[in-house]
Amino acid sequence: MTMLQADRLCYRAGDVPLVEDASFSLPSGGLTMLIGPNGSGKSTLLRLAMGLLRANSGHARLQGNDVSRLTPAERARRVAYLPQDRSLAWPQPVQDIVALGRFAHGGAPGRLTGADRSAVASAISDCGLTGFERRAVDTLSGGELARVHMARAIAAQTPLLIADEPIAALDPRYQHEVMQLFARLSGAGRTVLAVVHDLNLAALYADRLIWMRDGRIVADGPPMQTLTEERLREVFRVEGTVRTAGKTVQVDISGISS
Repeated sequence: MTMLQADRLCYRAGDVPLVEDASFSLPSGGLTMLIGPNGSGKSTLLRLAMGLLRANSGHARLQGNDVSRLTPAERARRVAYLPQDRSLAWPQPVQDIVALGRFAHGGAPGRLTGADRSAVASAISDCGLTGFERRAVDTLSGGELARVHMARAIAAQTPLLIADEPIAALDPRYQHEVMQLFARLSGAGRTVLAVVHDLNLAALYADRLIWMRDGRIVADGPPMQTLTEERLREVFRVEGTVRTAGKTVQVDISGISS
C-alpha cells in the first residue's frame, strides 16, 4: 500500500520557485530521510505533501486520499507532523503536552481513555522522559523540550510520522536514540519521513534518501547507491570522501567545493 504519493508538486513565493516538479512515493513502513542544504525546499515540500500548503500545481495523496480534501482531523489521524518551529506558549506539564498527540483521537489532558493513557506513557518512555511527567516545560533544556515534542508526535500513533529536523537540538546520544526509535517504528510497520543534516546518521539508519537541491529532487534511493562524492559536490557543494564497509557508508567532509 502506498502511504504518501506526491506528483509533480510546484510552489512559488511570488516569482520565486521554492519547489519545482517534485515527485516521490512512500510505501507503508520504512525510514526515509530527506536531505539537502538549507533553503533547498525540504520543509516546503513536506508541507505541500501533507496539504498544509496549497500547491501551485501537482497534487499529493495520503493513503489514496487527495490531501487537499482532508479535514484537519482526518489528516491528524493519518499523519503526525513535527515541524521545525516547536515553540510553546504555556508552561504546562510534560505529560499534558504529550497528551495533545491524542487530540485527533478524541483524547486531551483531563479526558484520556485507557488507550490514550497507554499511548502517552509509551511515548514518554520511548523518548527517555520517564520521571519528567509533571515537570513544567519551561523548566526543560532545549534538548529535553525537543524530546517532549517528539513524544507528542509519537503518541498520536499515526501510520505516517513526518519530522522536520527532529534531532537539531539533541546531543549525540539522543540523536542516535531518536534514529533508533524511528528505525523501530518503521520496522513495526509505520512510515517515517525525516529531514536531517547529519549525513552519517542518515547513512547509518535510513532505508532510503531523498536528495533536494534548489527546490528539486535530484536523487532518490538507498544510501549505498545515492551517497557519492559526486553527489556531495552537486548537492552540498563540499568535497568529501565516501567510504563503504559492508552495508554501511561513512562520509568525511574535507572542505568546500570550488
